[in-house]
Amino acid sequence: MTNAPAAPPHRPGRPSLKIGMSPGTLIHVGRPPDQAVTVEVCHFEGDGPLEQRVLGRADEAAAYRGVGGVTWIDVNGVHDLAVVEQLGQVFGLHPLLLEDIVNTHQRPKLEVHGDHLFLVLKMLLDDPEADGFEIEQVSVVIGPRYVLTFQERERDTFDTIRRRLQDPATRIRQHGADFLAYALVDTIVDNYFAVLERVGDRIAELEDEILESPGREALGQIFSVKGSLVELRRAAWPLRDALSTMGRGDTPLIQPATLPYLRDVQDHALRVIDTIETYRDMATTLVEMYMSSVSNRLNEVMRVLTVIATIFIPLTFVAGVYGMNFRFMPELAWRWGYPMIWGVMIAIALGLLAFFHRRGWT
Repeated sequence: MTNAPAAPPHRPGRPSLKIGMSPGTLIHVGRPPDQAVTVEVCHFEGDGPLEQRVLGRADEAAAYRGVGGVTWIDVNGVHDLAVVEQLGQVFGLHPLLLEDIVNTHQRPKLEVHGDHLFLVLKMLLDDPEADGFEIEQVSVVIGPRYVLTFQERERDTFDTIRRRLQDPATRIRQHGADFLAYALVDTIVDNYFAVLERVGDRIAELEDEILESPGREALGQIFSVKGSLVELRRAAWPLRDALSTMGRGDTPLIQPATLPYLRDVQDHALRVIDTIETYRDMATTLVEMYMSSVSNRLNEVMRVLTVIATIFIPLTFVAGVYGMNFRFMPELAWRWGYPMIWGVMIAIALGLLAFFHRRGWT
Protein backbone atom coordinates (compact mmCIF):
# COMPACT_ATOMS: atom_id res chain seq x y z
CA MET A 1 0.00 0.00 0.00
CA THR A 2 1.10 3.60 -0.52
CA ASN A 3 2.40 5.60 2.39
CA ALA A 4 -0.29 8.24 2.74
CA PRO A 5 -1.30 10.63 5.48
CA ALA A 6 -3.88 9.43 7.93
CA ALA A 7 -7.38 9.56 6.55
CA PRO A 8 -9.83 12.00 8.13
CA PRO A 9 -12.62 10.75 10.40
CA HIS A 10 -14.94 8.30 8.64
CA ARG A 11 -17.95 10.06 7.12
CA PRO A 12 -19.48 7.74 4.55
CA GLY A 13 -21.12 9.23 1.51
CA ARG A 14 -18.75 12.21 1.25
CA PRO A 15 -16.72 12.05 -1.98
CA SER A 16 -15.24 15.43 -1.15
CA LEU A 17 -13.14 13.80 1.58
CA LYS A 18 -10.89 12.42 -1.13
CA ILE A 19 -9.85 15.87 -2.31
CA GLY A 20 -6.11 16.29 -1.95
CA MET A 21 -5.45 12.68 -0.94
CA SER A 22 -2.72 10.76 -2.71
CA PRO A 23 -3.86 8.08 -5.21
CA GLY A 24 -4.56 4.76 -3.54
CA THR A 25 -5.69 6.23 -0.21
CA LEU A 26 -8.55 4.10 1.10
CA ILE A 27 -11.57 6.14 2.14
CA HIS A 28 -14.99 4.58 2.26
CA VAL A 29 -17.49 6.53 0.17
CA GLY A 30 -21.00 5.12 0.33
CA ARG A 31 -23.88 4.34 2.63
CA PRO A 32 -23.34 4.42 6.39
CA PRO A 33 -22.41 0.93 7.60
CA ASP A 34 -25.25 -0.95 9.29
CA GLN A 35 -23.79 -4.49 9.29
CA ALA A 36 -20.59 -6.16 10.32
CA VAL A 37 -18.24 -7.19 7.54
CA THR A 38 -18.20 -10.91 6.74
CA VAL A 39 -15.82 -12.83 4.46
CA GLU A 40 -17.21 -16.07 3.03
CA VAL A 41 -15.14 -18.63 1.13
CA CYS A 42 -16.26 -21.27 -1.36
CA HIS A 43 -13.51 -23.55 -2.66
CA PHE A 44 -13.98 -26.42 -5.10
CA GLU A 45 -11.95 -28.50 -7.50
CA GLY A 46 -13.95 -30.24 -10.21
CA ASP A 47 -16.51 -32.63 -8.75
CA GLY A 48 -14.58 -32.93 -5.47
CA PRO A 49 -15.91 -31.79 -2.11
CA LEU A 50 -17.09 -28.19 -1.75
CA GLU A 51 -15.58 -26.21 1.08
CA GLN A 52 -17.68 -23.37 2.48
CA ARG A 53 -16.71 -21.34 5.50
CA VAL A 54 -16.68 -17.86 6.98
CA LEU A 55 -13.24 -16.48 7.69
CA GLY A 56 -12.56 -15.09 11.12
CA ARG A 57 -9.89 -12.78 9.72
CA ALA A 58 -9.32 -11.54 6.21
CA ASP A 59 -5.66 -12.60 6.11
CA GLU A 60 -6.76 -16.25 6.47
CA ALA A 61 -7.52 -16.03 2.75
CA ALA A 62 -3.78 -16.47 2.15
CA ALA A 63 -4.31 -20.22 2.63
CA TYR A 64 -6.23 -20.28 -0.68
CA ARG A 65 -3.69 -18.34 -2.73
CA GLY A 66 -1.95 -20.59 -5.22
CA VAL A 67 -3.90 -23.78 -4.34
CA GLY A 68 -5.58 -25.96 -6.97
CA GLY A 69 -9.20 -25.62 -7.93
CA VAL A 70 -11.23 -22.42 -7.80
CA THR A 71 -11.71 -20.15 -4.79
CA TRP A 72 -14.55 -17.66 -4.46
CA ILE A 73 -14.21 -15.11 -1.66
CA ASP A 74 -17.31 -13.01 -1.07
CA VAL A 75 -16.87 -9.90 1.10
CA ASN A 76 -20.09 -8.42 2.46
CA GLY A 77 -19.34 -4.84 3.40
CA VAL A 78 -16.59 -2.54 2.16
CA HIS A 79 -16.56 0.00 4.99
CA ASP A 80 -13.95 -1.95 6.96
CA LEU A 81 -10.85 -0.66 5.21
CA ALA A 82 -8.56 -3.09 7.07
CA VAL A 83 -10.36 -6.10 5.58
CA VAL A 84 -10.12 -4.73 2.05
CA GLU A 85 -6.46 -3.82 2.53
CA GLN A 86 -5.58 -7.28 3.89
CA LEU A 87 -7.23 -9.02 0.96
CA GLY A 88 -5.41 -6.67 -1.38
CA GLN A 89 -2.10 -7.67 0.16
CA VAL A 90 -2.91 -11.39 -0.03
CA PHE A 91 -3.87 -11.31 -3.73
CA GLY A 92 -1.53 -8.54 -4.83
CA LEU A 93 -4.23 -6.06 -5.82
CA HIS A 94 -3.26 -2.60 -7.03
CA PRO A 95 -3.90 0.27 -4.55
CA LEU A 96 -6.02 2.13 -7.13
CA LEU A 97 -8.17 -0.97 -7.53
CA LEU A 98 -8.72 -1.12 -3.75
CA GLU A 99 -9.56 2.58 -3.77
CA ASP A 100 -12.30 1.94 -6.34
CA ILE A 101 -13.70 -0.92 -4.28
CA VAL A 102 -14.31 1.21 -1.17
CA ASN A 103 -15.63 4.12 -3.26
CA THR A 104 -19.13 2.91 -4.16
CA HIS A 105 -19.80 5.80 -6.54
CA GLN A 106 -17.96 4.15 -9.42
CA ARG A 107 -19.53 3.65 -12.83
CA PRO A 108 -19.61 0.11 -14.29
CA LYS A 109 -16.29 -0.64 -15.95
CA LEU A 110 -13.70 -3.30 -16.73
CA GLU A 111 -9.98 -2.84 -16.06
CA VAL A 112 -6.99 -5.12 -16.57
CA HIS A 113 -4.49 -5.16 -13.71
CA GLY A 114 -1.65 -7.53 -14.49
CA ASP A 115 -2.75 -11.07 -13.70
CA HIS A 116 -6.33 -10.20 -12.76
CA LEU A 117 -9.39 -8.38 -14.11
CA PHE A 118 -11.36 -5.79 -12.19
CA LEU A 119 -15.07 -5.48 -12.98
CA VAL A 120 -17.44 -2.96 -11.39
CA LEU A 121 -21.20 -3.50 -11.68
CA LYS A 122 -24.35 -1.97 -10.27
CA MET A 123 -26.66 -4.50 -8.65
CA LEU A 124 -30.40 -3.84 -8.49
CA LEU A 125 -32.17 -4.94 -5.34
CA ASP A 126 -35.96 -5.14 -5.40
CA ASP A 127 -37.55 -3.32 -2.46
CA PRO A 128 -41.31 -4.09 -2.42
CA GLU A 129 -41.82 -2.35 0.94
CA ALA A 130 -40.55 0.95 -0.47
CA ASP A 131 -42.30 0.33 -3.82
CA GLY A 132 -39.01 0.69 -5.63
CA PHE A 133 -35.49 -0.65 -5.77
CA GLU A 134 -32.00 -0.01 -4.48
CA ILE A 135 -28.78 0.20 -6.43
CA GLU A 136 -25.59 -1.13 -4.86
CA GLN A 137 -22.10 -1.53 -6.22
CA VAL A 138 -20.52 -4.94 -6.66
CA SER A 139 -16.81 -5.19 -7.41
CA VAL A 140 -15.51 -8.41 -8.96
CA VAL A 141 -11.82 -9.35 -9.17
CA ILE A 142 -11.08 -12.28 -11.51
CA GLY A 143 -7.76 -14.04 -11.08
CA PRO A 144 -6.25 -17.24 -12.51
CA ARG A 145 -7.87 -19.48 -9.89
CA TYR A 146 -9.91 -17.15 -7.76
CA VAL A 147 -12.81 -14.71 -7.83
CA LEU A 148 -13.25 -11.95 -5.27
CA THR A 149 -16.58 -10.17 -4.89
CA PHE A 150 -17.14 -7.09 -2.75
CA GLN A 151 -20.72 -6.16 -1.88
CA GLU A 152 -21.82 -3.12 0.08
CA ARG A 153 -24.03 -5.19 2.37
CA GLU A 154 -24.87 -8.82 2.92
CA ARG A 155 -27.55 -9.88 0.45
CA ASP A 156 -29.00 -13.17 -0.79
CA THR A 157 -28.42 -12.32 -4.47
CA PHE A 158 -25.70 -14.96 -4.88
CA ASP A 159 -27.43 -17.69 -2.86
CA THR A 160 -28.54 -19.33 -6.12
CA ILE A 161 -24.88 -19.64 -7.14
CA ARG A 162 -23.99 -21.20 -3.80
CA ARG A 163 -26.76 -23.75 -4.23
CA ARG A 164 -25.57 -24.59 -7.72
CA LEU A 165 -22.04 -25.11 -6.43
CA GLN A 166 -23.31 -27.81 -4.08
CA ASP A 167 -24.07 -29.98 -7.11
CA PRO A 168 -20.80 -31.62 -8.28
CA ALA A 169 -22.22 -32.04 -11.79
CA THR A 170 -23.07 -28.37 -12.32
CA ARG A 171 -21.30 -26.57 -15.15
CA ILE A 172 -19.69 -24.06 -12.76
CA ARG A 173 -17.81 -26.86 -11.04
CA GLN A 174 -16.43 -28.12 -14.36
CA HIS A 175 -14.94 -24.79 -15.46
CA GLY A 176 -12.54 -22.23 -14.08
CA ALA A 177 -12.75 -18.93 -12.26
CA ASP A 178 -13.82 -17.08 -15.41
CA PHE A 179 -16.99 -19.16 -15.68
CA LEU A 180 -17.77 -18.58 -12.01
CA ALA A 181 -17.40 -14.84 -12.64
CA TYR A 182 -19.75 -15.16 -15.62
CA ALA A 183 -22.36 -16.89 -13.43
CA LEU A 184 -22.15 -14.08 -10.86
CA VAL A 185 -22.47 -11.38 -13.51
CA ASP A 186 -25.37 -13.22 -15.15
CA THR A 187 -27.20 -13.32 -11.82
CA ILE A 188 -26.76 -9.58 -11.39
CA VAL A 189 -28.00 -8.84 -14.91
CA ASP A 190 -31.01 -11.15 -14.48
CA ASN A 191 -32.06 -9.09 -11.44
CA TYR A 192 -32.45 -6.12 -13.78
CA PHE A 193 -35.34 -7.90 -15.52
CA ALA A 194 -37.13 -8.50 -12.21
CA VAL A 195 -36.92 -4.81 -11.33
CA LEU A 196 -37.92 -3.73 -14.84
CA GLU A 197 -41.02 -5.92 -14.66
CA ARG A 198 -42.17 -3.96 -11.61
CA VAL A 199 -41.39 -0.67 -13.34
CA GLY A 200 -43.42 -1.79 -16.36
CA ASP A 201 -46.35 -2.79 -14.15
CA ARG A 202 -46.20 0.61 -12.43
CA ILE A 203 -46.25 2.42 -15.77
CA ALA A 204 -49.32 0.41 -16.83
CA GLU A 205 -51.07 1.30 -13.55
CA LEU A 206 -50.29 4.97 -14.02
CA GLU A 207 -51.62 4.85 -17.56
CA ASP A 208 -54.96 3.48 -16.33
CA GLU A 209 -55.05 6.02 -13.51
CA ILE A 210 -54.42 8.92 -15.88
CA LEU A 211 -57.14 7.79 -18.27
CA GLU A 212 -59.67 7.43 -15.45
CA SER A 213 -58.96 10.33 -13.11
CA PRO A 214 -55.72 12.25 -13.56
CA GLY A 215 -54.49 14.14 -10.51
CA ARG A 216 -51.42 15.88 -9.15
CA GLU A 217 -50.40 12.73 -7.29
CA ALA A 218 -50.26 10.77 -10.54
CA LEU A 219 -48.03 13.40 -12.11
CA GLY A 220 -45.64 13.18 -9.16
CA GLN A 221 -45.51 9.41 -9.51
CA ILE A 222 -44.76 9.70 -13.22
CA PHE A 223 -41.75 11.91 -12.53
CA SER A 224 -40.66 9.48 -9.83
CA VAL A 225 -40.72 6.64 -12.39
CA LYS A 226 -38.78 8.79 -14.85
CA GLY A 227 -36.16 9.44 -12.19
CA SER A 228 -35.87 5.72 -11.49
CA LEU A 229 -35.40 5.02 -15.19
CA VAL A 230 -32.60 7.59 -15.33
CA GLU A 231 -30.83 5.73 -12.52
CA LEU A 232 -31.35 2.42 -14.30
CA ARG A 233 -29.96 3.83 -17.52
CA ARG A 234 -26.92 5.18 -15.71
CA ALA A 235 -26.27 1.71 -14.30
CA ALA A 236 -26.95 -0.32 -17.47
CA TRP A 237 -25.33 1.66 -20.28
CA PRO A 238 -21.70 1.43 -19.07
CA LEU A 239 -22.28 -2.25 -18.22
CA ARG A 240 -22.82 -2.94 -21.91
CA ASP A 241 -19.37 -1.61 -22.78
CA ALA A 242 -17.68 -3.51 -19.93
CA LEU A 243 -19.26 -6.82 -20.97
CA SER A 244 -18.42 -6.16 -24.62
CA THR A 245 -14.76 -5.73 -23.74
CA MET A 246 -14.83 -8.80 -21.53
CA GLY A 247 -16.48 -10.89 -24.23
CA ARG A 248 -13.78 -10.19 -26.80
CA GLY A 249 -11.43 -12.53 -24.97
CA ASP A 250 -8.39 -10.25 -25.17
CA THR A 251 -7.01 -11.63 -21.90
CA PRO A 252 -5.84 -15.18 -21.11
CA LEU A 253 -7.93 -15.03 -17.93
CA ILE A 254 -11.06 -15.60 -20.05
CA GLN A 255 -11.07 -19.05 -21.61
CA PRO A 256 -12.50 -19.53 -25.13
CA ALA A 257 -15.17 -21.87 -23.76
CA THR A 258 -16.55 -19.03 -21.61
CA LEU A 259 -16.78 -16.45 -24.39
CA PRO A 260 -20.18 -17.62 -25.77
CA TYR A 261 -21.68 -17.33 -22.29
CA LEU A 262 -20.26 -13.83 -21.86
CA ARG A 263 -21.74 -12.82 -25.20
CA ASP A 264 -25.07 -14.19 -24.02
CA VAL A 265 -25.05 -12.08 -20.87
CA GLN A 266 -24.00 -9.13 -23.00
CA ASP A 267 -27.11 -9.74 -25.11
CA HIS A 268 -29.15 -9.73 -21.89
CA ALA A 269 -27.63 -6.38 -20.99
CA LEU A 270 -28.61 -5.00 -24.39
CA ARG A 271 -32.16 -6.20 -23.84
CA VAL A 272 -32.16 -4.44 -20.48
CA ILE A 273 -31.05 -1.21 -22.15
CA ASP A 274 -33.71 -1.54 -24.86
CA THR A 275 -36.38 -2.10 -22.21
CA ILE A 276 -35.21 0.92 -20.23
CA GLU A 277 -35.33 3.11 -23.32
CA THR A 278 -38.83 1.82 -24.14
CA TYR A 279 -40.04 2.58 -20.62
CA ARG A 280 -38.49 6.06 -20.78
CA ASP A 281 -40.48 6.75 -23.95
CA MET A 282 -43.62 5.40 -22.27
CA ALA A 283 -43.02 7.62 -19.22
CA THR A 284 -42.67 10.64 -21.49
CA THR A 285 -45.89 9.62 -23.23
CA LEU A 286 -47.58 9.41 -19.82
CA VAL A 287 -46.69 13.04 -19.13
CA GLU A 288 -48.19 14.02 -22.49
CA MET A 289 -51.27 11.91 -21.73
CA TYR A 290 -51.61 13.63 -18.37
CA MET A 291 -51.36 17.10 -19.90
CA SER A 292 -53.83 16.13 -22.64
CA SER A 293 -56.24 14.61 -20.13
CA VAL A 294 -56.08 17.67 -17.88
CA SER A 295 -56.57 19.89 -20.93
CA ASN A 296 -59.60 17.85 -22.00
CA ARG A 297 -61.12 18.12 -18.55
CA LEU A 298 -60.54 21.86 -18.59
CA ASN A 299 -62.20 22.05 -22.00
CA GLU A 300 -65.20 20.14 -20.64
CA VAL A 301 -65.51 22.59 -17.76
CA MET A 302 -65.13 25.55 -20.09
CA ARG A 303 -67.78 24.13 -22.41
CA VAL A 304 -70.28 23.78 -19.56
CA LEU A 305 -69.53 27.29 -18.37
CA THR A 306 -69.85 28.62 -21.92
CA VAL A 307 -73.26 26.96 -22.35
CA ILE A 308 -74.47 28.40 -19.05
CA ALA A 309 -73.14 31.85 -19.91
CA THR A 310 -74.69 31.70 -23.38
CA ILE A 311 -78.10 30.83 -21.92
CA PHE A 312 -77.99 33.63 -19.36
CA ILE A 313 -76.79 36.35 -21.75
CA PRO A 314 -80.23 36.86 -23.42
CA LEU A 315 -81.98 36.36 -20.09
CA THR A 316 -79.80 39.03 -18.56
CA PHE A 317 -80.59 41.32 -21.49
CA VAL A 318 -84.36 40.88 -21.00
CA ALA A 319 -84.08 41.39 -17.24
CA GLY A 320 -81.92 44.47 -17.82
CA VAL A 321 -84.39 46.05 -20.23
CA TYR A 322 -87.32 45.66 -17.87
CA GLY A 323 -85.25 46.67 -14.91
CA MET A 324 -84.77 50.21 -16.28
CA ASN A 325 -86.63 52.90 -14.34
CA PHE A 326 -88.43 54.57 -17.25
CA ARG A 327 -91.85 55.94 -16.49
CA PHE A 328 -93.53 55.10 -19.77
CA MET A 329 -93.03 51.39 -20.44
CA PRO A 330 -96.22 49.76 -21.77
CA GLU A 331 -95.55 46.34 -20.29
CA LEU A 332 -95.20 47.73 -16.76
CA ALA A 333 -98.88 48.59 -16.56
CA TRP A 334 -100.05 45.44 -18.37
CA ARG A 335 -101.70 42.85 -16.14
CA TRP A 336 -100.03 39.88 -17.85
CA GLY A 337 -96.64 41.55 -18.31
CA TYR A 338 -94.87 39.71 -15.50
CA PRO A 339 -96.03 36.18 -16.57
CA MET A 340 -95.26 37.07 -20.18
CA ILE A 341 -91.66 37.97 -19.35
CA TRP A 342 -91.22 34.71 -17.46
CA GLY A 343 -92.62 32.80 -20.38
CA VAL A 344 -90.29 34.54 -22.83
CA MET A 345 -87.25 33.90 -20.64
CA ILE A 346 -88.11 30.23 -20.12
CA ALA A 347 -88.73 29.79 -23.86
CA ILE A 348 -85.35 31.35 -24.67
CA ALA A 349 -83.55 29.10 -22.17
CA LEU A 350 -85.24 25.93 -23.41
CA GLY A 351 -84.69 26.89 -27.03
CA LEU A 352 -80.99 27.41 -26.47
CA LEU A 353 -80.70 24.12 -24.57
CA ALA A 354 -82.39 22.29 -27.43
CA PHE A 355 -80.06 23.97 -29.94
CA PHE A 356 -76.94 23.00 -27.97
CA HIS A 357 -78.20 19.45 -27.54
CA ARG A 358 -78.70 19.03 -31.28
CA ARG A 359 -75.16 20.27 -31.84
CA GLY A 360 -73.82 17.79 -29.27
CA TRP A 361 -72.50 20.49 -26.95
CA THR A 362 -74.31 19.19 -23.86
